[in-house]
Amino acid sequence: MTDPRFGGSAGLLQRLRPVRIDVADLLEVAHAVLPGLATPGLRLDLVQRSGAGSLVVLEEDERRVRIHLGELADDMARAGVPPTQEAMGAALVSWVAHRPVTDAAAATAGVAVLDWSDRSETAIGWRVVVRRGDLALPWTPSVPVDGVALLRTRSRASGRAHDVRLDLRVEGPVALWSHPVVPVLSSAALVAPERMLQRIADAGLAMPDMHVVVTPRRPVACAGPSIAARLAGETTEASVTLPWRRLADLPWI
Repeated sequence: MTDPRFGGSAGLLQRLRPVRIDVADLLEVAHAVLPGLATPGLRLDLVQRSGAGSLVVLEEDERRVRIHLGELADDMARAGVPPTQEAMGAALVSWVAHRPVTDAAAATAGVAVLDWSDRSETAIGWRVVVRRGDLALPWTPSVPVDGVALLRTRSRASGRAHDVRLDLRVEGPVALWSHPVVPVLSSAALVAPERMLQRIADAGLAMPDMHVVVTPRRPVACAGPSIAARLAGETTEASVTLPWRRLADLPWI
């Protein structure tokens, strides 16, 4: 699979036959690109150490990422990033965009969505994500976050989920909810299923016993129980189907 940290656009052949990225070339690109990505709250440094290789250091609030430039070059090569200045520059921009979400960002801009709660993709739960352009990155609370702050951040994220604008498309007995830019936000509407039911009814589709088919990072399908089960059975992707009343009982991740 492609590594989303670097844009995830490499073709299969590029990933099967990766081309080595020269560390010196990446260092030159990093010197040109990284200063333009820094902000008052985001510090990006290149630490050059004699005989030990260079380090990229990313610091934002309580989050700190340190990675050897050689390791970063190897990761890019495995992801199929071409060894050109333009491609390496774009990969660096994407890598910085995928940096860990800070506690402050989650508290001020987090949105509640549904995501997989296990690696086997059999269970889902609520997660706080923060949008960065066309990305939505998950938040993992840092050690200092106490129970009160955790509950406050999650509550505010649920509130913001009400305000996420989603597209509703009705196709026969099925209502599809999607976000035009960030697919993972498609499940944000599920924090208020009664409002979803009303909007579906306003679109001309009565759905008293709504079941939802949730495939995290994909549009959400709503239908009656038998149709929802059929939709879930026809897709090749892992999904979870449940009645709308169970949404409130799902755990936080």
